[in-house]
Amino acid sequence: MNRPAVLVTGGATRIGAAIVQRFAAAGWHVVIHYRSSSTLADELAARLPSAETIGFDLHDDEAAVAAITALAARLPDWRCLVNSASVFDYDSVTELDPATNREAMQVNALAPARMSQVYLAHAASLATRTVIQITDMKIENTNPDFFSYTMSKHALAATIGMLAKGATSPQDRVYGIAPGAILASHDQREDETDISHRMNLLGRKTGADEIAAAALFLAGGSLASGQSLFIDSGQHLLDQPRDVIWLAREGA
Repeated sequence: MNRPAVLVTGGATRIGAAIVQRFAAAGWHVVIHYRSSSTLADELAARLPSAETIGFDLHDDEAAVAAITALAARLPDWRCLVNSASVFDYDSVTELDPATNREAMQVNALAPARMSQVYLAHAASLATRTVIQITDMKIENTNPDFFSYTMSKHALAATIGMLAKGATSPQDRVYGIAPGAILASHDQREDETDISHRMNLLGRKTGADEIAAAALFLAGGSLASGQSLFIDSGQHLLDQPRDVIWLAREGA
């Protein structure tokens, strides 16, 4: 195979699928990870010039580590790992739900941290190796909603600088992308996003294609390791008292 390879977790749907398609269009071989969306992953792979699918569950970090180890053994030029998959369930600032917290920390932080470590330890590449952690603008603009989810994304964000300083070779890069409100989420209807997703400094909806373009740019290794890009039309620069889902509903 003469194409550079990228693995995108959660690559069968939503932002992950947009990232997969952007890399594929740029000539990369894409490995599309899924947990339960095998049909969607296969359908997406069939439309792309060079793609494969891989299924494992981030609830089981040992299985995730084994999958990364196996890929590293057979991909000759594995240049990028994008940790995009996550869970997004609600619990409140006054009553953390232990089950929700454990799942969020496992899927959103522990599994991608271990996968990143194994990738940096074992993956072979003909050029710069890059890890991209998809975090959230909530790491700067916190609010009381989605308490455990926000905790987990702060934990994932902390791995960026630590991995960049302690787990990489000089040519490696570890980056973060912090999206704002991009797609309808939780219990939102699509029509609600016309209001909620414009609650940022530019008053515009940020597209999944912008996240994908940022990921492809970072995969080139042009920035110093350890940096994060906020792709949120300035939402992280605000001080919002609640998640925009409820801000929009309260203002309607």
